[in-house]
Amino acid sequence: MSGGVGADQWHQRRAGSCQRARQDAQGKPFLSVDEIKAETLEIILATVDNPSNAVEWALAEMVNNPKVMKKAVDELDMVVGRERLVEESDIHNLTYLKACIREAFRLHPYHPFNPPHVAIADTTVAGYMIPKGSHVMLSRIGLGRNPRAWDKPLEFQPERHLKNTGTVVLAEPELRFVSFSAGRRGCPAVSLGTSITMMLFARLLQGFSWSIPPGGDRIELQESATSLQLSKPLFMQAKPRLLLHLYEADVLN
Repeated sequence: MSGGVGADQWHQRRAGSCQRARQDAQGKPFLSVDEIKAETLEIILATVDNPSNAVEWALAEMVNNPKVMKKAVDELDMVVGRERLVEESDIHNLTYLKACIREAFRLHPYHPFNPPHVAIADTTVAGYMIPKGSHVMLSRIGLGRNPRAWDKPLEFQPERHLKNTGTVVLAEPELRFVSFSAGRRGCPAVSLGTSITMMLFARLLQGFSWSIPPGGDRIELQESATSLQLSKPLFMQAKPRLLLHLYEADVLN
């Protein structure tokens, strides 16, 4: 090699340069390709599974309770009408619909537990000593169905989330249930998750009248033995309730 640098030295310097190129400004290594794939898959699953599970349970509960369904549809007709499709800007005014989804998050979480966290120091929570290094998991069912926090916790009652202020948010900062996680390690996309969940729910309610299929009397609200999803696929009868051109416009967009 030129300049008195041997081949071995050159390769060592080259390897060191490549290693530095894979580090950020603080000297920490960038994610590997496999790590990036895993993180991307985690984001996709969280984006799809949590909102779709909440919407599915909400629809199932509401079909079994026509008064709740009518109240939600009436709000949509009053706020949005039937001459146009519901838009993201309408979500702020759809208070009762947000209460329905919030109730679905409370009563029917997608996961039984929150992701585990490790205590970085000895601490005491609610009188319980938690030693440093302990792995702590929150029970989403234990929080959302806690009879000390909720009246008739096993009943689907969206009205329990309506406040005098008229404002309803899907997140729960007081940790009485878990929707998008909480704390510094909570979901970084609460706003996006809220929009995705509400738009899916609102479009389904606005676009169709939902009912129990002929021959049935109610939807079986039973959780799967392996998860908190519905044990059986949700089958309902859908009847269009808007003008045809609105469905065509939705498909084209």
